[in-house]
Amino acid sequence: LWFKESTAKNLRTRDFLSPTTVLGTLFADGQVPPAVISKVTALHGSGVLPMAAGEVTREGLRVRVDRAAAFRAVLAGGAADYLKPSRQNQGWVVINCPALHAKPDTPTPEMLTLGHLRSVLLSDHVGALLRKQGFAVSYCPTLPDNSKMVTFLQALGIDWPAAPEQDTDRGRRTSGGGGGSGAEEGEMEGALRVNLKRAFQEEGLLGYDPSIGTCTVHRDAVSHLAQLDLAAGDCKAARVTAVHVTSCQDEFRQQQMAVLWRASGAAHAQRHLVCGPVKTPGSQLSATEYLQLRRGQMKEASEMKYGDQVEGQTWDHIIRVMTSATRFELLSTVHSSPVTLDVQREGSVSIKGPRGGVFVMYNCARLHTLFDSYERGVENGVYPEIPEGSQLDFSALKEEGEWLLLFNYLIPFSELLDQSGQALDCEGGGARVNIKAEQMCRFLVSLSKDFSSYYNRVHVLGEPLPHLFNQMFCRLFLLRALRELYHSALDTLNLPPIRQL
Repeated sequence: LWFKESTAKNLRTRDFLSPTTVLGTLFADGQVPPAVISKVTALHGSGVLPMAAGEVTREGLRVRVDRAAAFRAVLAGGAADYLKPSRQNQGWVVINCPALHAKPDTPTPEMLTLGHLRSVLLSDHVGALLRKQGFAVSYCPTLPDNSKMVTFLQALGIDWPAAPEQDTDRGRRTSGGGGGSGAEEGEMEGALRVNLKRAFQEEGLLGYDPSIGTCTVHRDAVSHLAQLDLAAGDCKAARVTAVHVTSCQDEFRQQQMAVLWRASGAAHAQRHLVCGPVKTPGSQLSATEYLQLRRGQMKEASEMKYGDQVEGQTWDHIIRVMTSATRFELLSTVHSSPVTLDVQREGSVSIKGPRGGVFVMYNCARLHTLFDSYERGVENGVYPEIPEGSQLDFSALKEEGEWLLLFNYLIPFSELLDQSGQALDCEGGGARVNIKAEQMCRFLVSLSKDFSSYYNRVHVLGEPLPHLFNQMFCRLFLLRALRELYHSALDTLNLPPIRQL
């Protein structure tokens, strides 16, 4: 059993640790034979970091990585393999967001509660995560393309599927599968009562509420089933999974819809991603009011820092993206847990403080500014072009902060991407699925804190002296990979990087 270190304090002495309690079960008195230590440090192969030394201490067997070799292995090759999942998945996932379904009409932005907004943002994020892992992803429902909701979602950076209104109306009027006749009867009489108990028992569905029994099917439920049929009908894969992303208040109703869809003939696997409530003590805000408040705070904070510069299309774009980045407030908490938001105006959003998405975007912009400065230096003849990685001596990267950025962020990123697909693959866990979508936001915030600490301490673009160029180039290699890491991680949140601030 090995523990990977993550704290800056412990990384000064070790990178991996096998604790004494483990060693005591393997070797008499915990005495590790020298031959074993030699074999550990001699490990090599694909995905194995080059080891430098191992020693037994009171804490256990600690091992350090050959850092110069690790920097070379990761950075000289471009780091591309570390910025994508270790394997590509197959299959098709339908992300179903009940908050966007007609009830009975298409919802408007003003009708969205913060709980609904959380489920919409989570739907978008989970879909982007799964697509990055190789899954084909489609979204349900399809919205009318000229609706206010489509415009609202586009302002958030969410490209939700839309179609001409007559096509979405047709989907509401018809239901595929075995539920078609029942849907027509329900529409004629206003509602249809269906006993789901038999279907529930025959299917042996795990994790569903055992009290699911008679369900009243109104026109909006027929529309919901029709949209699911249309979305699943477009899937060109043998394996299709529907993930229903819903609020905890609507979970029971969505379980009824899932059983009803199964009873109508849909054989696809179905999982439920359930969001906890969103609380705003002392205030009641809709989703649009919340975003308007955050936009005003973002504009005010920008004006306080940059003054009269904050005007024109460029700044409108920056403030719009930074406002959209406040989604970290809703996505950084475990999806099943409640979120409490401070929406008081005096709790203004800080550009530089470690306040989630705004802080992340600010530090991403700092990286772009750094490389813009370097490129201007090259144009003006101050610095030479960056050479090939094979020409650099990466032993110049001696700062603990540099190793921390590589070891805790660049190297394990592909493993972080793998986790959501693995969660979807787990069978027998019941109706709910735990994709741990909060981990990407937390990863980015933690990365930004460590990068900010390093950047404030180290002067990357130093004096243009030849004997200093090797270290500068090595640092630029590391920070260039870090910039690509930001882009890849922000892509799973459909947030474009800010290139200047």
